[in-house]
Amino acid sequence: MSELRRDPIVGRWIIVDKDHPTLPEEFEKEEHHWQRGECPFCYGNEAMTPPEIEAIRQPPTPPNTAGWQVRVVPNKFPALQIEGDLNREGIGIYDMSNGIGAHEVVIETPYHHKDIAELFDNEVENIINIWCKRALDLIKDRRFRYIMIFKNYGPSAGASLEHPHSQIIALPMVPKNVFEELQGAKRYFEYRERCIFCDILRQEINEKERVILENKHFIAFCPYVSRFPFEVWILPKKHNCYFCHIFKEEIPSLASLLRQLLNKFKNLFGKPAYNFIIHTSPLDGEQLDSYHWHIEFMPRLTRVAGFEWGTGFYIVPTPPELAAQYLKKV
Repeated sequence: MSELRRDPIVGRWIIVDKDHPTLPEEFEKEEHHWQRGECPFCYGNEAMTPPEIEAIRQPPTPPNTAGWQVRVVPNKFPALQIEGDLNREGIGIYDMSNGIGAHEVVIETPYHHKDIAELFDNEVENIINIWCKRALDLIKDRRFRYIMIFKNYGPSAGASLEHPHSQIIALPMVPKNVFEELQGAKRYFEYRERCIFCDILRQEINEKERVILENKHFIAFCPYVSRFPFEVWILPKKHNCYFCHIFKEEIPSLASLLRQLLNKFKNLFGKPAYNFIIHTSPLDGEQLDSYHWHIEFMPRLTRVAGFEWGTGFYIVPTPPELAAQYLKKV
């Protein structure tokens, strides 16, 4: 019989197929079809992008030239524009403001065919450091309330270019999904006086059934209430609500764990399309005891269909306990 499971943070329900679970080899392998033409993110093509905002590069190489290891540029086709004022107004029952924000692209490596799984740990550390540095810079702008850092890999996950990159978007409001997660965590804290993510962390470490990777500072596991098959969360063991305030000693551990995790998916599924999103507290300066930053990793192995859109329930064809077993073995 299938199981209904409820997410204790936001109250979302999922349906887990326990009787006929889908195994890794049974998922449809999707071919990646990328845009053709010269890659603007490749080494030596710096003139093809907008001028760089930030970079880790070999001294004394000047900006917008070769010699870089990680490079940040404005998105050529931004979802939001950084210039201007919000000018919030009401139009009858509707609210409207100008599309103000920031939209940046982090070009993660000079190598066109090397995703995070193929990089060295110190190269992944550079990417994490750049994410933090850009977030810390963007929060100085009083118009912005939330910084979203995310990565799309593969056309079906929303990536139009093959060259490894991630994105940073600064928003003038807290997104609905984030707000619901914050409110759920706050209700749990008010009732139990404990962080729900810290409780999840302790339970997963004690049970070990869904844990895939663990090191001194981080744990990676398939959440009990997964929305997608082989979904993985990465949580820091030390409570901290802001990703951009990550402790310096944690960065090498996160880099190593993230690279290992992506290697596992590469070895199990080839090169599946995926998204990962860094969940962090809004930028109001308040240190929240109820919230815990984390990364949610979602491989694109199935498609969301009518039932999910109509109900908000997710159907998970592979129980997270079984998914964790396969990922641990790889």
